[in-house]
Amino acid sequence: MILIVDSGSTKSDWIAVDYNGNKLLEKVRTEGLNPAILSESKLAKRIQKSDVLVENSPNVTHLYFYGAGCGTDNAKKLLIGVLKDLFPNAHVEVNEDTLAAVYSTINHPKEAAVVCILGTGSNCSYFDGEKLHQRVISLGYTLMDDASGNYYGKQLIRDYYYNHMPENIKVAFGSRYNMEADFIKNNLYKKPSPNAYLANFAEFMFLNKDSEYTINLIKKGIRLFVENMIMQYKEVLETTPVHFAGSIAYYAQEEIKQVAEEMGFIAGNFQRRPIDGLIPFHVENLKKQK
Repeated sequence: MILIVDSGSTKSDWIAVDYNGNKLLEKVRTEGLNPAILSESKLAKRIQKSDVLVENSPNVTHLYFYGAGCGTDNAKKLLIGVLKDLFPNAHVEVNEDTLAAVYSTINHPKEAAVVCILGTGSNCSYFDGEKLHQRVISLGYTLMDDASGNYYGKQLIRDYYYNHMPENIKVAFGSRYNMEADFIKNNLYKKPSPNAYLANFAEFMFLNKDSEYTINLIKKGIRLFVENMIMQYKEVLETTPVHFAGSIAYYAQEEIKQVAEEMGFIAGNFQRRPIDGLIPFHVENLKKQK
C-alpha cells in the first residue's frame, strides 16, 4: 500500500493506492500536521485519531508526505520520526508542500514554472524543470504568508475592530463569527494552531465578493504576495508561467489574473488540491524503480 499525504496547517488529506494507482481506501482526512508549530506528541495524536490509518499502518510500504512547515531540516526530521514510528514497514519521504504544488500544476515533467501556494499559509518557488529553487524561506504566519488564509483572517479582524469595514459588511461579519475580544485572544494566544484559526475567516471574503471592499482586500493581499515573493524571480517572468495551488488561489483566480495583467506576469494553472496530481507521479516513479 502506498500512502500519499498533502498536509496544510488546517487539514491533511491521505490517499491510499496500490502499485497501479488504484485507490484502496476512501480518502482519509485528519487535522493539519505542521511540524514547525506542533510537537512530536501532538503530531502523533492527530494521526492516531484516524482508526483507518491505525488499522492499515502495517500494510503501508511507501509513505510520501508533502506538508506546510516541512521546509527546514529539523521540522522534517521530527515528522519523519513520527511517521516511521506509526508506519514501521514503510519507506518514508517528507517534502515541503511547494513540491507537491509543482507536481500537480506543471503541464509536463520538465516544464519550468514559478509555483505558488495560497492556502492557510503561502509560499513561492521556482522549478527549473529539474530542481526546486526557493529564494525566500518562509518565517510563518506572524511575519510572512501574504495573501494566505491566515493573512486575510488577520486583515478582516483588524478591519472589523478598526471600523474599516463598510457597515453592512461589518454586521454580516459580526453575525457570522464570535468577535468578542476574549474569545479571539484565547484562540490566538492560548490555543494551538492560531494560523488555522485565522484562516477560517477567509471564507467570508468569497461569500461576499459582490462588495468592493472585499475585492480590494483580496487584491491588496495578492499584490503584496507578488511584490515580496513572485518578483523574487522577475528575470524569468516574461517567459515563465506562474502556477497556483491551494484553496485561496483557487477561489481568487479572477483577482489573481487581474493582478497578473497589472503587474506583468503570466497566470498559469490553478489547482485547488495538489494531492490529485501526486498519484500518477509516484506510481510511475515506483514502476521505473522496479
